[in-house]
Amino acid sequence: MAKARVLRPKPPRASSRRLLGFGGLGIAAAAYVGVDYLRYLSPAWHDWLQPALWAALALAAAARAPFYRYWSAELRAALPFLGSIAFMLAAFLCEAISVRFVSAVMGLQWHRSAAPLPDTGQWLLLSLNEKLPESIVNLLRAHVITLHHYLMLFIMLGFSVLFDCIKAPGLGIATRYMFTMAIGRLLRTITFVATILPSARPWCAEARYRIPPHPHPWAQKYYVPYASDSNAIRRVITNDMAYAAVQAYPDEYRPDWGRMSFLVDILRPTPGEGPSWYHLLKKASGGCNDLMYSGHMLVAVLTAMAWTEAYGGWISVAIWLLVLHSAQRDIRERHHYSVDCVVAIYVGILLWRMTGFIWSARDASRARRLAKLDEVQSRLLHAAKDSDIDEIRGLLKEVELAGQEKQGFSQRAILAFAAGTIIFTLSCVLLAFTMTNDG
Repeated sequence: MAKARVLRPKPPRASSRRLLGFGGLGIAAAAYVGVDYLRYLSPAWHDWLQPALWAALALAAAARAPFYRYWSAELRAALPFLGSIAFMLAAFLCEAISVRFVSAVMGLQWHRSAAPLPDTGQWLLLSLNEKLPESIVNLLRAHVITLHHYLMLFIMLGFSVLFDCIKAPGLGIATRYMFTMAIGRLLRTITFVATILPSARPWCAEARYRIPPHPHPWAQKYYVPYASDSNAIRRVITNDMAYAAVQAYPDEYRPDWGRMSFLVDILRPTPGEGPSWYHLLKKASGGCNDLMYSGHMLVAVLTAMAWTEAYGGWISVAIWLLVLHSAQRDIRERHHYSVDCVVAIYVGILLWRMTGFIWSARDASRARRLAKLDEVQSRLLHAAKDSDIDEIRGLLKEVELAGQEKQGFSQRAILAFAAGTIIFTLSCVLLAFTMTNDG
Protein backbone atom coordinates (compact mmCIF):
# COMPACT_ATOMS: atom_id res chain seq x y z
CA MET A 1 0.00 0.00 0.00
CA ALA A 2 1.34 3.45 -0.94
CA LYS A 3 2.56 5.57 1.89
CA ALA A 4 -0.23 7.82 3.09
CA ARG A 5 0.28 11.52 2.67
CA VAL A 6 -0.40 13.54 5.81
CA LEU A 7 -1.76 16.97 5.03
CA ARG A 8 -1.07 19.80 7.42
CA PRO A 9 -4.04 22.06 8.13
CA LYS A 10 -4.13 25.00 5.75
CA PRO A 11 -3.94 28.50 7.21
CA PRO A 12 -7.30 30.22 7.43
CA ARG A 13 -8.36 32.26 4.45
CA ALA A 14 -8.16 36.02 4.51
CA SER A 15 -10.86 37.21 6.85
CA SER A 16 -12.70 40.48 7.00
CA ARG A 17 -9.75 42.12 8.69
CA ARG A 18 -7.74 41.69 5.48
CA LEU A 19 -10.68 42.96 3.46
CA LEU A 20 -10.69 46.03 5.69
CA GLY A 21 -6.93 46.39 5.48
CA PHE A 22 -7.09 49.16 2.88
CA GLY A 23 -10.26 50.85 4.11
CA GLY A 24 -12.45 50.53 7.17
CA LEU A 25 -10.27 51.03 10.21
CA GLY A 26 -7.61 53.02 8.38
CA ILE A 27 -10.17 55.46 7.01
CA ALA A 28 -11.74 55.82 10.48
CA ALA A 29 -8.33 56.59 12.03
CA ALA A 30 -7.44 59.10 9.31
CA ALA A 31 -10.87 60.71 9.64
CA TYR A 32 -10.40 61.09 13.40
CA VAL A 33 -7.06 62.89 13.03
CA GLY A 34 -8.29 64.98 10.10
CA VAL A 35 -11.55 66.06 11.76
CA ASP A 36 -9.73 67.01 14.94
CA TYR A 37 -7.29 69.18 12.96
CA LEU A 38 -10.27 71.15 11.65
CA ARG A 39 -10.21 73.00 14.97
CA TYR A 40 -7.46 75.14 13.41
CA LEU A 41 -8.88 75.35 9.89
CA SER A 42 -12.63 75.61 10.47
CA PRO A 43 -13.75 75.57 14.11
CA ALA A 44 -17.45 75.56 13.09
CA TRP A 45 -17.05 72.37 11.03
CA HIS A 46 -14.94 70.84 13.80
CA ASP A 47 -17.60 71.49 16.43
CA TRP A 48 -20.16 69.71 14.25
CA LEU A 49 -18.12 66.87 12.77
CA GLN A 50 -16.20 65.69 15.84
CA PRO A 51 -19.26 64.73 17.95
CA ALA A 52 -20.86 63.16 14.88
CA LEU A 53 -17.76 61.04 14.19
CA TRP A 54 -17.44 59.85 17.77
CA ALA A 55 -21.15 59.09 17.99
CA ALA A 56 -20.95 57.02 14.80
CA LEU A 57 -17.91 55.08 16.05
CA ALA A 58 -19.49 54.46 19.47
CA LEU A 59 -22.77 53.26 17.95
CA ALA A 60 -20.93 50.99 15.53
CA ALA A 61 -18.98 49.40 18.40
CA ALA A 62 -22.11 48.98 20.55
CA ALA A 63 -24.05 47.45 17.66
CA ARG A 64 -21.26 45.00 16.84
CA ALA A 65 -20.58 43.91 20.43
CA PRO A 66 -23.48 41.39 20.73
CA PHE A 67 -22.15 39.50 17.69
CA TYR A 68 -18.53 39.36 18.85
CA ARG A 69 -17.34 35.74 19.04
CA TYR A 70 -14.42 36.00 21.46
CA TRP A 71 -15.87 37.33 24.70
CA SER A 72 -14.63 34.26 26.55
CA ALA A 73 -11.07 35.08 25.46
CA GLU A 74 -11.60 38.67 26.61
CA LEU A 75 -12.79 37.44 30.00
CA ARG A 76 -9.65 35.32 30.39
CA ALA A 77 -7.54 38.38 29.54
CA ALA A 78 -9.33 40.59 32.09
CA LEU A 79 -7.10 39.83 35.11
CA PRO A 80 -3.80 40.47 33.27
CA PHE A 81 -5.40 43.64 31.88
CA LEU A 82 -6.29 44.90 35.36
CA GLY A 83 -2.83 43.97 36.59
CA SER A 84 -1.21 45.97 33.79
CA ILE A 85 -3.37 48.98 34.71
CA ALA A 86 -2.20 48.78 38.34
CA PHE A 87 1.42 48.41 37.23
CA MET A 88 1.15 51.38 34.86
CA LEU A 89 -0.45 53.60 37.53
CA ALA A 90 2.34 52.69 39.95
CA ALA A 91 4.90 53.59 37.29
CA PHE A 92 3.18 56.94 36.70
CA LEU A 93 3.20 57.67 40.44
CA CYS A 94 6.91 56.91 40.65
CA GLU A 95 7.53 59.11 37.61
CA ALA A 96 5.48 62.03 39.00
CA ILE A 97 7.42 61.98 42.28
CA SER A 98 10.71 61.91 40.37
CA VAL A 99 9.63 64.75 38.03
CA ARG A 100 8.92 66.98 41.01
CA PHE A 101 12.25 66.00 42.60
CA VAL A 102 14.45 66.86 39.61
CA SER A 103 12.50 70.09 39.06
CA ALA A 104 12.93 71.26 42.68
CA VAL A 105 16.27 69.85 43.81
CA MET A 106 18.49 72.54 42.22
CA GLY A 107 16.29 75.49 43.18
CA LEU A 108 14.71 78.23 41.12
CA GLN A 109 17.90 80.25 40.77
CA TRP A 110 19.62 77.38 38.97
CA HIS A 111 16.75 77.12 36.48
CA ARG A 112 17.08 80.85 35.72
CA SER A 113 20.82 80.70 35.12
CA ALA A 114 21.39 77.26 33.57
CA ALA A 115 21.93 77.58 29.82
CA PRO A 116 20.21 75.08 27.48
CA LEU A 117 22.44 72.39 26.01
CA PRO A 118 23.68 72.79 22.43
CA ASP A 119 21.37 70.76 20.20
CA THR A 120 22.38 70.12 16.58
CA GLY A 121 18.86 68.92 15.80
CA GLN A 122 17.51 72.36 16.67
CA TRP A 123 20.20 73.94 14.48
CA LEU A 124 19.24 71.70 11.58
CA LEU A 125 15.55 72.60 11.79
CA LEU A 126 16.34 76.32 11.97
CA SER A 127 18.55 76.03 8.90
CA LEU A 128 15.81 74.12 7.03
CA ASN A 129 13.38 76.95 7.80
CA GLU A 130 15.62 79.20 5.71
CA LYS A 131 15.84 76.81 2.75
CA LEU A 132 12.47 75.03 2.48
CA PRO A 133 9.36 76.57 0.92
CA GLU A 134 7.15 78.38 3.39
CA SER A 135 4.29 75.93 2.83
CA ILE A 136 6.52 73.00 3.87
CA VAL A 137 7.77 74.86 6.93
CA ASN A 138 4.19 75.67 7.96
CA LEU A 139 3.28 71.99 7.58
CA LEU A 140 6.21 71.01 9.81
CA ARG A 141 5.09 73.55 12.40
CA ALA A 142 1.44 72.48 12.34
CA HIS A 143 -0.01 70.69 15.37
CA VAL A 144 -1.36 67.86 13.25
CA ILE A 145 -1.24 65.27 16.01
CA THR A 146 -0.59 65.39 19.74
CA LEU A 147 -0.42 63.00 22.69
CA HIS A 148 -4.16 62.42 23.10
CA HIS A 149 -4.47 61.53 19.41
CA TYR A 150 -2.03 58.65 19.80
CA LEU A 151 -3.89 57.37 22.84
CA MET A 152 -7.22 57.52 21.01
CA LEU A 153 -5.73 55.84 17.94
CA PHE A 154 -4.75 52.93 20.14
CA ILE A 155 -8.23 52.78 21.67
CA MET A 156 -9.66 52.64 18.14
CA LEU A 157 -7.26 49.81 17.31
CA GLY A 158 -8.32 47.90 20.42
CA PHE A 159 -12.04 48.31 19.67
CA SER A 160 -11.50 47.16 16.08
CA VAL A 161 -11.30 43.61 17.44
CA LEU A 162 -15.11 43.74 17.47
CA PHE A 163 -14.97 43.88 13.65
CA ASP A 164 -12.26 41.17 13.32
CA CYS A 165 -9.77 43.82 12.18
CA ILE A 166 -7.13 42.58 14.63
CA LYS A 167 -6.53 39.34 16.45
CA ALA A 168 -8.54 38.71 19.62
CA PRO A 169 -8.50 39.33 22.49
CA GLY A 170 -8.55 43.12 22.42
CA LEU A 171 -7.69 43.21 26.12
CA GLY A 172 -4.57 41.22 25.23
CA ILE A 173 -3.08 43.96 23.07
CA ALA A 174 -4.23 46.55 25.64
CA THR A 175 -2.39 44.61 28.37
CA ARG A 176 0.76 44.54 26.27
CA TYR A 177 0.47 48.25 25.50
CA MET A 178 0.10 49.31 29.14
CA PHE A 179 2.69 46.87 30.45
CA THR A 180 5.20 48.12 27.88
CA MET A 181 4.28 51.70 28.71
CA ALA A 182 4.92 51.06 32.41
CA ILE A 183 8.32 49.51 31.74
CA GLY A 184 9.20 52.43 29.47
CA ARG A 185 8.14 54.96 32.08
CA LEU A 186 10.20 53.29 34.80
CA LEU A 187 13.28 53.20 32.56
CA ARG A 188 12.69 56.85 31.68
CA THR A 189 12.43 57.76 35.37
CA ILE A 190 15.72 56.02 36.18
CA THR A 191 17.35 57.81 33.25
CA PHE A 192 16.31 61.40 33.99
CA VAL A 193 16.86 61.06 37.76
CA ALA A 194 20.38 59.72 37.20
CA THR A 195 21.65 62.97 35.61
CA ILE A 196 19.79 66.28 35.90
CA LEU A 197 19.80 68.17 32.61
CA PRO A 198 18.79 71.84 32.11
CA SER A 199 15.58 72.57 30.29
CA ALA A 200 15.51 73.79 26.70
CA ARG A 201 13.02 76.37 28.04
CA PRO A 202 14.77 78.25 30.89
CA TRP A 203 11.61 80.15 31.92
CA CYS A 204 9.58 76.99 32.52
CA ALA A 205 10.25 76.44 36.24
CA GLU A 206 9.47 80.01 37.27
CA ALA A 207 6.22 79.98 35.30
CA ARG A 208 5.03 76.57 36.46
CA TYR A 209 6.35 75.89 39.98
CA ARG A 210 6.66 77.50 43.37
CA ILE A 211 9.95 75.96 44.43
CA PRO A 212 12.61 77.38 46.80
CA PRO A 213 15.19 79.62 45.10
CA HIS A 214 18.13 77.85 46.76
CA PRO A 215 19.32 74.27 46.13
CA HIS A 216 18.32 71.23 48.16
CA PRO A 217 20.62 70.38 51.11
CA TRP A 218 21.90 67.38 49.14
CA ALA A 219 22.88 69.65 46.25
CA GLN A 220 24.33 72.20 48.69
CA LYS A 221 26.78 69.60 49.96
CA TYR A 222 27.55 67.43 46.94
CA TYR A 223 27.12 69.71 43.91
CA VAL A 224 27.36 73.47 44.53
CA PRO A 225 30.95 73.58 45.91
CA TYR A 226 32.20 71.60 42.91
CA ALA A 227 30.01 73.03 40.15
CA SER A 228 32.40 75.50 38.50
CA ASP A 229 35.80 75.50 40.22
CA SER A 230 38.07 73.19 38.21
CA ASN A 231 40.51 72.81 41.12
CA ALA A 232 37.68 71.79 43.44
CA ILE A 233 36.46 69.26 40.88
CA ARG A 234 39.96 67.83 40.51
CA ARG A 235 40.36 67.58 44.28
CA VAL A 236 37.01 65.86 44.88
CA ILE A 237 37.88 63.36 42.15
CA THR A 238 41.24 62.68 43.79
CA ASN A 239 39.88 62.38 47.33
CA ASP A 240 36.57 60.79 46.34
CA MET A 241 35.04 62.58 49.31
CA ALA A 242 33.01 65.77 49.72
CA TYR A 243 35.30 68.15 51.62
CA ALA A 244 34.06 71.72 51.06
CA ALA A 245 32.15 73.66 53.71
CA VAL A 246 28.44 74.18 52.98
CA GLN A 247 27.23 77.75 52.66
CA ALA A 248 24.45 79.13 54.83
CA TYR A 249 21.02 78.67 53.24
CA PRO A 250 17.47 79.18 54.55
CA ASP A 251 15.90 76.25 56.37
CA GLU A 252 13.68 73.87 54.42
CA TYR A 253 9.91 74.05 54.85
CA ARG A 254 8.71 70.82 56.45
CA PRO A 255 4.91 70.33 56.61
CA ASP A 256 3.37 67.43 58.54
CA TRP A 257 2.16 64.86 56.00
CA GLY A 258 1.77 62.04 58.51
CA ARG A 259 2.97 58.72 57.13
CA MET A 260 3.96 60.38 53.85
CA SER A 261 6.32 62.88 55.55
CA PHE A 262 9.29 61.01 54.09
CA LEU A 263 8.36 62.64 50.76
CA VAL A 264 9.10 66.13 52.12
CA ASP A 265 12.82 65.81 51.36
CA ILE A 266 12.04 64.59 47.85
CA LEU A 267 9.23 66.95 46.80
CA ARG A 268 10.49 70.16 48.54
CA PRO A 269 7.09 71.76 49.20
CA THR A 270 6.66 75.49 49.85
CA PRO A 271 3.92 77.23 51.89
CA GLY A 272 0.71 77.68 49.92
CA GLU A 273 1.13 74.69 47.60
CA GLY A 274 -1.69 72.68 49.13
CA PRO A 275 -2.28 70.63 52.26
CA SER A 276 -0.84 67.31 51.06
CA TRP A 277 1.79 65.68 48.89
CA TYR A 278 -0.93 64.74 46.38
CA HIS A 279 -1.55 68.40 45.51
CA LEU A 280 2.12 68.79 44.57
CA LEU A 281 2.07 65.75 42.31
CA LYS A 282 -0.99 67.03 40.44
CA LYS A 283 1.10 70.08 39.50
CA ALA A 284 4.15 68.04 38.45
CA SER A 285 3.02 68.00 34.81
CA GLY A 286 5.90 67.34 32.41
CA GLY A 287 8.56 68.82 34.63
CA CYS A 288 10.91 71.72 33.93
CA ASN A 289 14.16 69.89 33.42
CA ASP A 290 14.98 67.99 30.30
CA LEU A 291 13.56 64.54 30.98
CA MET A 292 15.54 61.95 29.07
CA TYR A 293 13.77 60.43 27.14
CA SER A 294 10.53 61.91 25.79
CA GLY A 295 7.42 60.36 27.33
CA HIS A 296 5.22 61.76 24.57
CA MET A 297 7.38 60.12 21.93
CA LEU A 298 7.29 56.83 23.82
CA VAL A 299 3.48 56.85 23.63
CA ALA A 300 3.62 57.72 19.92
CA VAL A 301 6.09 54.94 19.11
CA LEU A 302 4.19 52.29 21.08
CA THR A 303 1.00 53.27 19.26
CA ALA A 304 2.76 53.02 15.91
CA MET A 305 4.26 49.63 16.82
CA ALA A 306 0.86 48.31 17.91
CA TRP A 307 -0.75 49.39 14.63
CA THR A 308 2.12 47.99 12.58
CA GLU A 309 1.99 44.54 14.19
CA ALA A 310 -1.75 44.19 14.66
CA TYR A 311 -3.08 45.81 11.49
CA GLY A 312 -0.39 46.99 9.08
CA GLY A 313 -1.31 48.58 5.77
CA TRP A 314 -1.02 52.16 4.58
CA ILE A 315 -2.41 53.59 7.81
CA SER A 316 0.53 52.17 9.79
CA VAL A 317 2.95 53.92 7.43
CA ALA A 318 0.96 57.13 7.89
CA ILE A 319 1.15 56.82 11.70
CA TRP A 320 4.93 56.39 11.53
CA LEU A 321 5.15 59.56 9.42
CA LEU A 322 3.10 61.33 12.08
CA VAL A 323 5.52 60.02 14.74
CA LEU A 324 8.42 61.62 12.85
CA HIS A 325 6.40 64.82 12.49
CA SER A 326 5.77 64.86 16.25
CA ALA A 327 9.48 64.31 16.96
CA GLN A 328 10.65 67.23 14.85
CA ARG A 329 7.94 69.46 16.31
CA ASP A 330 8.98 68.60 19.88
CA ILE A 331 12.53 69.57 18.97
CA ARG A 332 11.42 72.65 17.04
CA GLU A 333 9.31 73.94 19.95
CA ARG A 334 12.04 72.97 22.45
CA HIS A 335 9.92 70.68 24.56
CA HIS A 336 12.79 68.21 24.26
CA TYR A 337 16.31 67.95 22.95
CA SER A 338 16.89 65.86 19.84
CA VAL A 339 18.51 63.07 21.85
CA ASP A 340 15.32 62.62 23.89
CA CYS A 341 13.27 61.91 20.77
CA VAL A 342 15.89 59.65 19.19
CA VAL A 343 16.24 57.55 22.34
CA ALA A 344 12.45 57.34 22.81
CA ILE A 345 12.04 55.96 19.29
CA TYR A 346 14.48 53.08 19.59
CA VAL A 347 13.58 52.33 23.23
CA GLY A 348 9.90 52.13 22.28
CA ILE A 349 10.63 49.81 19.36
CA LEU A 350 12.85 47.51 21.44
CA LEU A 351 10.44 47.38 24.39
CA TRP A 352 7.52 46.48 22.15
CA ARG A 353 9.57 43.69 20.57
CA MET A 354 10.44 42.34 24.01
CA THR A 355 6.84 42.08 25.26
CA GLY A 356 5.46 39.87 22.51
CA PHE A 357 4.88 37.11 25.07
CA ILE A 358 1.85 39.05 26.37
CA TRP A 359 0.03 39.36 23.03
CA SER A 360 1.10 38.67 19.47
CA ALA A 361 -0.55 38.98 16.09
CA ARG A 362 0.64 35.47 15.23
CA ASP A 363 -2.01 32.76 15.05
CA ALA A 364 -1.45 30.77 18.23
CA SER A 365 -4.29 28.36 17.45
CA ARG A 366 -2.62 27.32 14.18
CA ALA A 367 0.64 26.72 16.05
CA ARG A 368 -1.19 24.50 18.55
CA ARG A 369 -2.81 22.51 15.72
CA LEU A 370 0.55 21.98 14.03
CA ALA A 371 2.11 20.88 17.32
CA LYS A 372 -0.73 18.40 17.88
CA LEU A 373 -0.38 17.14 14.32
CA ASP A 374 3.31 16.46 14.88
CA GLU A 375 2.38 14.62 18.06
CA VAL A 376 -0.16 12.27 16.38
CA GLN A 377 1.61 11.95 13.03
CA SER A 378 2.93 8.41 13.59
CA ARG A 379 -0.49 7.19 14.80
CA LEU A 380 -2.12 8.84 11.79
CA LEU A 381 0.24 7.02 9.43
CA HIS A 382 -0.49 3.66 11.07
CA ALA A 383 -4.23 4.32 10.85
CA ALA A 384 -3.89 5.20 7.16
CA LYS A 385 -1.94 2.00 6.45
CA ASP A 386 -4.61 -0.02 8.25
CA SER A 387 -7.40 1.87 6.43
CA ASP A 388 -8.91 2.67 9.83
CA ILE A 389 -11.23 5.56 8.87
CA ASP A 390 -12.68 5.97 12.36
CA GLU A 391 -9.19 6.29 13.90
CA ILE A 392 -8.19 8.86 11.28
CA ARG A 393 -11.32 10.90 11.98
CA GLY A 394 -10.69 10.76 15.72
CA LEU A 395 -7.08 11.92 15.35
CA LEU A 396 -8.03 14.77 13.02
CA LYS A 397 -10.71 15.78 15.53
CA GLU A 398 -8.03 15.96 18.23
CA VAL A 399 -5.94 18.19 15.96
CA GLU A 400 -8.88 20.49 15.36
CA LEU A 401 -9.80 20.68 19.06
CA ALA A 402 -6.19 21.51 19.95
CA GLY A 403 -6.57 24.83 18.12
CA GLN A 404 -9.74 25.84 19.92
CA GLU A 405 -9.85 27.99 23.05
CA LYS A 406 -11.31 26.43 26.17
CA GLN A 407 -14.52 28.11 27.25
CA GLY A 408 -14.63 27.66 31.03
CA PHE A 409 -17.24 30.41 31.59
CA SER A 410 -21.01 30.38 31.55
CA GLN A 411 -22.88 32.26 28.84
CA ARG A 412 -24.40 34.54 31.45
CA ALA A 413 -20.99 35.51 32.83
CA ILE A 414 -19.68 36.21 29.34
CA LEU A 415 -22.68 38.41 28.46
CA ALA A 416 -22.40 40.35 31.73
CA PHE A 417 -18.70 40.89 31.16
CA ALA A 418 -19.30 42.03 27.58
CA ALA A 419 -21.93 44.57 28.61
CA GLY A 420 -19.81 45.86 31.48
CA THR A 421 -16.71 46.20 29.32
CA ILE A 422 -18.46 48.17 26.57
CA ILE A 423 -20.27 50.50 28.99
CA PHE A 424 -17.20 51.08 31.16
CA THR A 425 -14.84 51.77 28.25
CA LEU A 426 -17.19 54.10 26.37
CA SER A 427 -17.92 55.95 29.62
CA CYS A 428 -14.20 56.42 30.28
CA VAL A 429 -13.67 57.79 26.77
CA LEU A 430 -16.62 60.15 27.16
CA LEU A 431 -15.44 61.38 30.56
CA ALA A 432 -11.91 61.87 29.23
CA PHE A 433 -13.17 64.21 26.54
CA THR A 434 -15.59 66.13 28.76
CA MET A 435 -13.45 66.52 31.90
CA THR A 436 -10.01 67.13 30.35
CA ASN A 437 -8.52 69.14 27.50
CA ASP A 438 -9.30 67.00 24.44
CA GLY A 439 -8.90 63.77 26.39
